This record gives sequence, C-alpha cells and structure tokens, in this order.
Amino acid sequence: MSLTLPEVQRIAYLARIEVSEAEAETSRQHLNGIFSLIEAMQAADTQGVEPMAHAQDVGQRLREDRVSHLDPDGVQRARFQAIAPETEAGLYLVPKVIE
Repeated sequence: MSLTLPEVQRIAYLARIEVSEAEAETSRQHLNGIFSLIEAMQAADTQGVEPMAHAQDVGQRLREDRVSHLDPDGVQRARFQAIAPETEAGLYLVPKVIE
C-alpha cells in the first residue's frame, strides 16, 4: 500500500492540519516507508510462533503492598487539610459535579 499526495492532503484536511505541499510530500514519503516496513513484517513466516506480551521474557518486579507512612497523630492530615479550600469532619469538600 502506498499513499498519493492527494490522499495525504485529504488526511491532513480531515485531521484539520494545515500542511504545505513540501510537508505533504515529506509526510507521504515517511508514511510510505512505514507501510513498506509493515508489509515486510507481515511477509515474515510466523507459523507456529506463540504470541507474547513482551519481547523479553521477564517478570514485573512488584513491591510489597504495605503502608509506608503512618500518621497516627493525624499531623500530616491536619497539615494537608489546612491548605484545602473546604473540609468537614476530616473530609475534603468538593463542588457537586453530577446533578
């Protein structure tokens, strides 16, 4: 698949992007290069190759799910709420967004 200059200009028009003739030509060349690469990748024989989520077989390192900061006296909470526009009973009050 390759794009023509009028097709690139039409795409730019639909995307509401103003492009000059030279920019459209450069974009056309870049897009056609990408399409060529995709066609080459699709031509590769992948029969019997199992799909994978990542190019390397690695596991995600997860940290332990634990509380990292305790505020038993409520000092941090009071400091945070002191700068909040509105609070009540230890909660932040926000404007109603759903009627």
